[in-house]
Amino acid sequence: MRIDRFLHCIRLVKSRTLAQSVIETGYVRIDGKRVERSAEEVRVGNTIALPLHGTVRVLRVLALPNRRGPANEARACYEELGIDGGDGAS
Repeated sequence: MRIDRFLHCIRLVKSRTLAQSVIETGYVRIDGKRVERSAEEVRVGNTIALPLHGTVRVLRVLALPNRRGPANEARACYEELGIDGGDGAS
């Protein structure tokens, strides 16, 4: 599944266009590698790090969603590994 679609389906961003904007900043990583294209593939088991709303969120992909469903369905697709507020403390 494309990274932009994944971020949209798990409800971290409101639209795929917004997801593409976040990716174009160059700070999104999949398994430590910089994501350069919105079409980059996400697979179960990948670790995604991305800046969002002033923090860096780190997620592990548990499942690939079929659709943009309700929030509880979306949360079942990833595990939050950490949030860094940018002040050095996790």
